[in-house]
Parts: sequence; structure tokens; C-alpha cells
Amino acid sequence: MSLTVSNDLLDQARAGEVDDAAFVACVRDSLPYAWSLINDLVHERARTGAEFADNTVPPPDEAARGQLLRCLASDSMRGALERHFGVKLAFQNCHRVAVFDPAATRAHAEFVTARSQILNQSPELVDC
Repeated sequence: MSLTVSNDLLDQARAGEVDDAAFVACVRDSLPYAWSLINDLVHERARTGAEFADNTVPPPDEAARGQLLRCLASDSMRGALERHFGVKLAFQNCHRVAVFDPAATRAHAEFVTARSQILNQSPELVDC
């Protein structure tokens, strides 16, 4: 299961639209490793003023890896986090998360190319 959804949030979804803040809180509480990694990258990018900040360290275990995959493979979760943090997210392999300044369209476009994906491959990542 991707998210641990409270009864209140489930009732909200059944009644209509879900409040973005409530959904973001659900993601934060359900996927703490993914949240922490993205949050840290957001702060690093803001601190350095760089176009983007990325993570190149594999997750500590399969549970953490699963959180990243679930969070970033979901359009709704990714979109909610992008709106919440005011960034653009990108993802390569099973752990290379990048947080982009929304104005860094060239850097983002390069990060998501087939060339960048291929250059990011290594034998250690075959099973990720």
C-alpha cells in the first residue's frame, strides 16, 4: 500500500475534492523516507541557489527504495509535492531524485533526456 489514509481523508475524497495540504500531509506521514529526502533536497537547492539539487546515494534498504518509487511514480503525489515545495521534481533509476527551480527549464530538460539516463547507469544499479 502506498499511503496510510485516515478515515477523515477518505471521507473527504468520497465527498469530492481532496484538500492539497491534507494530501501532502498524508504523503509526508505515509512515506517518511521519500518526504525527508525531497525536503532535504529542496532546502539544499534553496541554500545553494543552484538550478537543481540531486541525490546520488542509494536508499538504505528496500523499504526506503519502495517509498521513493511509490512517491515519484504517482502523478498525483509528485504534483502535490511540486506544488507544496514550489519546485519541479525529476527521477532516474531507483534513487536519483532531483529538485529543480521551476525556472531551470534547460537543466531539467537535460536531466530527463535519454542521454542523461544512459550516463547515469552503472552495474551496481542493475537490480534497483
